Amino acid sequence: MLEEKLKEAIVGELQRQAADRPQALKVQRVGDAEGSEELTVNGKIDLGALVMVIAGSVAGGP
Repeated sequence: MLEEKLKEAIVGELQRQAADRPQALKVQRVGDAEGSEELTVNGKIDLGALVMVIAGSVAGGP
């Protein structure tokens, strides 16, 4: 359960960042499958924002 929430939070945040800055970040699930366990990430990631989303997920935030 926790593992799934963390995966969803990480992927969601990376996709949000990629949508906000498509020229700087590209995120794609391997095989474009929704349940895929692998991502291809190319570009700059706002690590602070990613950490906040992960911490919120662990703490039970939205």
